[in-house]
Amino acid sequence: MINSTTHEFSLEALRAGDRSEFARLVDAYSAPIYRLGLKMLSNPQDAEDVLQNTFLNALLHLADFEGRSSVSTWLYRIASNEALMLIRRKKANFSIEDMQPEDSDDEVMPETFVDWSLLPENELLSEEGKRAIDSAIKHLPESLRMVFILRDIEDLSIKETAEILNLSETNVKTRLLRARMALREKLSAYYGERNPRKEKE
Repeated sequence: MINSTTHEFSLEALRAGDRSEFARLVDAYSAPIYRLGLKMLSNPQDAEDVLQNTFLNALLHLADFEGRSSVSTWLYRIASNEALMLIRRKKANFSIEDMQPEDSDDEVMPETFVDWSLLPENELLSEEGKRAIDSAIKHLPESLRMVFILRDIEDLSIKETAEILNLSETNVKTRLLRARMALREKLSAYYGERNPRKEKE
């Protein structure tokens, strides 16, 4: 969870090849970028590839970075592109259209809706519960998954997410709504079996 104001870096030092400043950059952003790769690709080695390629590309293109966006936004944009390129290489049937769903708010309500507030907290946070959530995230379409990870897992703002993915803020909000509703529907079968109300019916 990165706040662009949390870390201050000297762009002049980075562009000049200051190794200690670049090491600070790597130290500050390695964990969230690795987490992004792992959530997108569900494979530790692939996440490591995303991490390494992100910082390699950052190092190679520091001279071109003009500072019009925050360093964190710039790094997340590189990492997002790296993750998506790796997905495309792995999926023979992947096409760019998979990343460009129609951004309307029609038909976003799930068919099945479980009231999770009735579940005890330890049920939601159990290892089995976390695996179910991770699996549901994994099966989101790439376009929705990326928005959900950046906004709800990395806790970036709508504006930052839009800048990273080159989308309008309206499109980000629509995709985030779709992602949340899709996750809710996917998890309803799992949590529906654990809903205390079901035992009383």
